Amino acid sequence: MAEREDGGQKWKSKKTCHIATLAVHAGQAPDPGTGAIMTPIFNSSTFVQEAPGKHKGYEYSRSGNPTRAALEACLAALEGGAYGLAFSSGSGAHATALHLLAPGDHVVCGDDVYGGTYRLFESVFRPSAGIETTFVPLEDPDSLAAALRTNTRMVWLETPTNPLLRIIDLPACIKISRAAGVPVWVDNTFATPVLQRPLEMGATAVVHSTTKYLNGHSDVVGGAIVVNDPDLHARLAYLQNAIGAVPGPNDAWLVLRGIKTLHLRMERHCSNAAAIAEFLASHAKVSLVRYPGRKDHPQHELAARQMLGFGGMVSFELKGGLEAARRVVSTARIFSLAESLGGVESLIESPALMTHASIPRELRLQRGLNDGVVRLSVGIEDEADLIEDLERALAYA
Repeated sequence: MAEREDGGQKWKSKKTCHIATLAVHAGQAPDPGTGAIMTPIFNSSTFVQEAPGKHKGYEYSRSGNPTRAALEACLAALEGGAYGLAFSSGSGAHATALHLLAPGDHVVCGDDVYGGTYRLFESVFRPSAGIETTFVPLEDPDSLAAALRTNTRMVWLETPTNPLLRIIDLPACIKISRAAGVPVWVDNTFATPVLQRPLEMGATAVVHSTTKYLNGHSDVVGGAIVVNDPDLHARLAYLQNAIGAVPGPNDAWLVLRGIKTLHLRMERHCSNAAAIAEFLASHAKVSLVRYPGRKDHPQHELAARQMLGFGGMVSFELKGGLEAARRVVSTARIFSLAESLGGVESLIESPALMTHASIPRELRLQRGLNDGVVRLSVGIEDEADLIEDLERALAYA
């Protein structure tokens, strides 16, 4: 599969431009045929060949599409990687990655992760493929070292974690894993490449739900993997085509459009989240606030070293437990009660009842995810309006 002319080796160097410029231009030179400054949407399932096997780089849109190729080049540039692969969802990207493993292989995964990640490991790949996963608190690198086995073939982690916003020491975990010859896969959805670039710290691969901050407008579902190793890219590209969890050209275009304002949106997400965390910390009905930007966060100093900002996610715990959480999330108005995150609009949810309900309650409690936890995806609305909305909703806690 060939890239468009702008598909863009020049954009794959992390030294070429700053990320704000990459977000606007990487993989997206004006169309050579028309001069259109926006990447065209190539709504074609197949491509005409001059002769059998002789074509212009594209045969069938599951194997490759010019709009998708532009997105993949852009994703690689943003993460400072060599190769990007786009998928129809974050779960599709994750499932494709797990097809690199074989029956009997072992995975070490952080114990505070998206509920769908837990579901894939425990309810899909353990019973159907014989892949065993050990969930450990990776904010303690010693727990990673203790969990590694001779058959460990992957370390999977999120940082900040979902929903408790713990920070994983990436250099430390990568050093331990490398010494054991185990690849490290980092879900960078919460931080985005604006705030954190794991490949530059030595990670094997970065994964995203592009549904979230990269697209940023809650109007498309997508996923991504970015890698540096050409052999790993070739294996993943084969699986991407064979499994077929690929985005259509319209979805790829929407993510490209959203990425253009990613750096601006992240600035507002971060500033709003910081203000809301401060408000919540002083509220009588809130027992605990989790935000890496606060100095009382256990890994605040690590987050300050490892990240360029603290993100737009805030979680807090209500003294009234599950019923208080249910009332608060159901009462907010500007904060919409919905799953997902990373859009321009603010969202509120109860992990115990929604995004992490697939994890058994006893496991949630063991991992510190109590029933009264509320997760906020702080949008880009006016800070004062968001705080007023939460103050009114908390009256019902």
